Amino acid sequence: MDTVAFPDFIINGYRDALIALKELQENRYIAVIYKEINSDDGFIITAYFTSKVNLNDEVILWRRQ
Repeated sequence: MDTVAFPDFIINGYRDALIALKELQENRYIAVIYKEINSDDGFIITAYFTSKVNLNDEVILWRRQ
């Protein structure tokens, strides 16, 4: 839930899903795929650890400042 609430990046997923990314180490992320129903409701589809994120190839919807 922390990754969705306080992500480092949010990128486009498939079929209206969003992917929240939190960098744990250099080039090592936790990715949480979720859908928002409205501003107060949504659900998590899955989560996984990955090092295969190339942010240059993704549509970044939001970036932590």
